[in-house]
Amino acid sequence: MIRHIELGNVSFTRSRRLKQLLDTKQIRLGGNARLKIYGTMSCRSGKRMKSENRVFFVSEAEAVNLGYRPCGHCMVQEYVRWKDSKHN
Repeated sequence: MIRHIELGNVSFTRSRRLKQLLDTKQIRLGGNARLKIYGTMSCRSGKRMKSENRVFFVSEAEAVNLGYRPCGHCMVQEYVRWKDSKHN
């Protein structure tokens, strides 16, 4: 897991480093550390969160192993499976 604020002190530096990590597939998913939710990098909900809460994952398995749940907006099928598993 990589915290957004750890990518650099200046937003330009953070953006450039984030693009490098995306291009090299070192991160594939984003998440909210406070809410413990992960989702796709294109999720509207994820784009609205504060950078101090934003984290990145290399895989879905990494996010799940760290106790995060799928986003109900951008990962609907995964969210339904997660929700069903909690109620059974």
